[in-house]
Amino acid sequence: MTDTVISSGTKEVVIGFGRPFVMIGEKINPTGRKLLAEEMKNGDFSRVEKDALDQVSAGAQMLDVNAGIPLADEPALLAKAVQLVQGITDVPISIDSSIVEALEAAIAVYQGKPLINSVTGEEDNMERILPFVAKYGAAVVAISNDDSGISEDPAVRFEVARTIINRAADHGIPKEDVVVDPLVMPIGAMGTAGRQVFELVHRLRTELGVNTTCGASNVSFGLPNRHAVTGSFLAMAISHGMTSAIMNPMHTEVKTAIMAADVLNNQDPNCGAWIDANRGDEGGDASAKKRGGRRGGRAARVAG
Repeated sequence: MTDTVISSGTKEVVIGFGRPFVMIGEKINPTGRKLLAEEMKNGDFSRVEKDALDQVSAGAQMLDVNAGIPLADEPALLAKAVQLVQGITDVPISIDSSIVEALEAAIAVYQGKPLINSVTGEEDNMERILPFVAKYGAAVVAISNDDSGISEDPAVRFEVARTIINRAADHGIPKEDVVVDPLVMPIGAMGTAGRQVFELVHRLRTELGVNTTCGASNVSFGLPNRHAVTGSFLAMAISHGMTSAIMNPMHTEVKTAIMAADVLNNQDPNCGAWIDANRGDEGGDASAKKRGGRRGGRAARVAG
């Protein structure tokens, strides 16, 4: 099966089928975070540093780094943020920008093989981003929309993804270095958004054999108790073949749902990660164990 290898200077992370789900921390992104945007614009990266350390401590295996601030020098800010994050953590980075100059500035200081986020199926976008990805031997996130916009038909999004994968191959980029984002829409605005993604992820895995990712928090936008919705969505997406997501590992409900899905999909060998994370958390289970033991003994006697 397909393995996508992303690396820092000292660590590799492999996104792949049958492997533990890869959590890509989303917080280093000034979009919608006015205070972070203002601080970064003024050269204050203390919050970037804190967000990086907190997310890695919470279990993120990778970090997404974005510096898209209106009227700011994005190439300089993105390079500075990438350099800072690599100076305090060893996890690989998803370099997040649609501006080639910013990507070039960031990759010039990057140590390892990054994930470039992202390329779309728009003709001019593919011709700007894919040669750059090939030049530096990076991996890339392929977002399944094109010049016609975002289709509500999963079959159309599938064909957009296929187009990007084929065009990437024309540039010498193998399919294992293309991670497809099926595009997650808010379920509160589009009731079929979840089913669209599940269908598309399944086809991407079985027909094209590519890994997938998404901006997971989009699905619950505008809803109460949204982290429970996001966690349930990711658990279901994992069961259909999704292999990574850009999300917040500091939301306990989301992280727990991902780890449980790994257990149930046999992607956590011997339940090791689950046991380590929950060791000693036996609350309320003692009586259930006793009941289970009695039932188990009766079942064993019947079976014998």
